[in-house]
Amino acid sequence: MSNQPNITNNWLDKAIAFISPRAGAQRIKHRAAALLLAQQVRRYDAAGHGRRTTGWYAPGSSAQTEVQNAITYLRNRSREMCRNNPYAENAVKEIANNTIGTGIIPKAIELSKLQTRRLKTAWANWADSTTCDYDGHTNLYGLQHLAVRTLAESGECIIRKHTMPGSTIPLQLQVLEGDYIDTTKHSLQQNGTDNYILYGIEFNSNHKVVAYWLYQSHPGDAVNFNTSLISNRIPAEEIIYLFEKKRPGQFRGVPMGHAAMLRLKDFEEYEDAQLIRQKIAACFSVFVTDTDNSGTIAAAGKAEADRIEKVEPGIIEYLPPGKQVTMANPPDAGANYEPYTKTVLRGVAVGYGMDYVTLTGDYTAVNYSSGRMGWLKFQRNIDVLQWNMVIPQMCNKMWQWFIQAANIMGYIKQDAVAVRWTPPRRQMIDPVRETEGLEKSVRAGFTSWPEAIRQNGDDPDEVFNEMIEAAKQFDAASLMPTTDPRYDANRKNPDAQQTGTQATGTKATGKQA
Repeated sequence: MSNQPNITNNWLDKAIAFISPRAGAQRIKHRAAALLLAQQVRRYDAAGHGRRTTGWYAPGSSAQTEVQNAITYLRNRSREMCRNNPYAENAVKEIANNTIGTGIIPKAIELSKLQTRRLKTAWANWADSTTCDYDGHTNLYGLQHLAVRTLAESGECIIRKHTMPGSTIPLQLQVLEGDYIDTTKHSLQQNGTDNYILYGIEFNSNHKVVAYWLYQSHPGDAVNFNTSLISNRIPAEEIIYLFEKKRPGQFRGVPMGHAAMLRLKDFEEYEDAQLIRQKIAACFSVFVTDTDNSGTIAAAGKAEADRIEKVEPGIIEYLPPGKQVTMANPPDAGANYEPYTKTVLRGVAVGYGMDYVTLTGDYTAVNYSSGRMGWLKFQRNIDVLQWNMVIPQMCNKMWQWFIQAANIMGYIKQDAVAVRWTPPRRQMIDPVRETEGLEKSVRAGFTSWPEAIRQNGDDPDEVFNEMIEAAKQFDAASLMPTTDPRYDANRKNPDAQQTGTQATGTKATGKQA
């Protein structure tokens, strides 16, 4: 397509051309040059319409329309890849393991010591047991892990609240897949109100989500087929809907690896083709060539049925004149196989928001600096996932439901309790170097001691109390181990001062503990 500007003659152009055709032609020429220059200066190449952008389909549909048209295919294909592709399975597992680990743990704040102790006991009895799970399979932190894994694999996760009278904490949580949303449910007006239903999600007149229409059982469940197509209205207050919102107006999520799925599928087929190629080549081991055109390959003095058809150890075979044996040399995968593989998998890793090493487990070309840089980048993505999505959408609402149940059972007399969440500890690549850096940061005042403890995935109050108890035990035993934060190599044992002995260990012998 031509990039020449389209010039339309106005009345002035026509008047000048009528009086002086030459002047009119010059005017048109200069106008075209000025317009072309303006197009080149202000032009976005990606917005052009030429050979390079032919076939580039970019619709202007809304976020909800884009997601709804693709979500079924994306999540089904993502699940299939997690079932059969080790890289997709590992990517989803790494996201869940690093986001949740052994659990994102709450700590109630702004409460008295008595209320804090009572609430902590109630939380431990409920969250650390399987009674919090509607299916009775895991504890609360296992539910957190399952929810984030479902989020990474399918793009969304539903957690439904159930009330169980008679329990110590009458609250159970049920983790469901996004398939439970009845996408066939549509209504411009619901029960005489201004509410409307769009793809199984009910909104009020202010476009706020007020309810979800959920199937009674999974729509793909052949056993419960009679109930799998019946949906019920569940208020939004009883639902946690976990998803990654990437565009304004988006209410459904897509799998985290959606941008890398096609690339990974093509790479999987490429690997299969290479494997089959090597298998076929390996089927041929020995070639016998008839160099004298005799038309037979039987050995001299042997019957046709007695000739050797396979290679075994220790065989000595005499060939007749004119026969030549050539050993097969199957071709290898090629010199470009490994570079191509790494290039593709780097793109897949970026699509899942992680580094190449975490995706593949390939440490062949990794040193401390490169490994730490890749790890820190992945951890930044995990931090965003934890603090911008998992904690606000899931953990805070779980805590709200728990406080309501604890209030009903008399553990606390407050409808709302402030909470601080502690994500799992970040594993260090080089603990010695990183611990020294963290210590200097605390000493310089850039990081507080409690914050340093929280970064390690622990509760500062619990660590502080354990340090106090440990110090009492050390003093009772007259020990001063180097692991004691109070340890000072120049500090003398009071009992040793009488003899002038430098004490760095027990009071009796001065030996270091």
